[in-house]
Amino acid sequence: MKPDWIAVDWGTSNLRAWAMGPDGVQAEASAALGMGQLAPADFEPALLGLIAPWLGAGSMPVIACGMVGARQGWLEAPYRAVPCAPVAAGQLIAVPTQDPRLRVRLVSGLKQTAPADVMRGEETQIAGALTLLRDFDGILCLPGTHSKWVHVSAGEVVSFQSFMTGEIFALLRQHSVLRHGIAEGWDDAAFDAALSQALSRPEKIAARLFSLRAEALLENLSPELAFARLSGLLIGIELAAAKPYWLGQRVVLIGAPQLCSPYARALAAQGLQPETLDATACTLSGLALARGLL
Repeated sequence: MKPDWIAVDWGTSNLRAWAMGPDGVQAEASAALGMGQLAPADFEPALLGLIAPWLGAGSMPVIACGMVGARQGWLEAPYRAVPCAPVAAGQLIAVPTQDPRLRVRLVSGLKQTAPADVMRGEETQIAGALTLLRDFDGILCLPGTHSKWVHVSAGEVVSFQSFMTGEIFALLRQHSVLRHGIAEGWDDAAFDAALSQALSRPEKIAARLFSLRAEALLENLSPELAFARLSGLLIGIELAAAKPYWLGQRVVLIGAPQLCSPYARALAAQGLQPETLDATACTLSGLALARGLL
């Protein structure tokens, strides 16, 4: 099997690749070889180790997005300033390679100067989403380690804002005093109550967070309820800050179900009916669009 081209999503922690044929995905592979574990000289061997079975004698187009194009990545792909199309012709960055079979191109990220913000990888998902949502005008929300709220109009990213919600959740759960009383689980009522508290009084977030510890000590708050409440508190303050983006707008979530579900529930509580798109489908559609612009 020799694919027509190879799609690559290379993040901070993981490398994912897909062999792409005329009918879509022919094969896929992944490895825990993210940008954070590699020096610039390590990227080509890491990629070859994953996709070598898909290569023939000729050159193979490889279209890659994500942190592979960061300053600490394989080669820096300069940010493009918004407003702009998420992916544009003539903006893919060629990567010099030692192996002549590889013809690697990187998708550039996007930047915003006021307020200062950047994204890498999400621009490809946004481009893919716009191929699935014809004539879309509204808000895309991409939950994750650093969630993004993106205003899209006329095929362009107009503005966006990032929130460290996922990273803060992980830090509090794993490295703060709250770690002693939190275990993965879920309770809709606990999430809803915490969400409402955070949305109505976001300035009290620091006190609300410590109350999780105090209730665990004094009232035997279960670790699973604490997990749901922590999620509700953090998503609540994010929604409070992102209100200018989502209020009265059509909102589409892009991500894995476990990431999108709490956001969908939170937005539904505010009277919205968010739609959801699969992150991988959007990534592949965006990379296919980028390849077509070569």
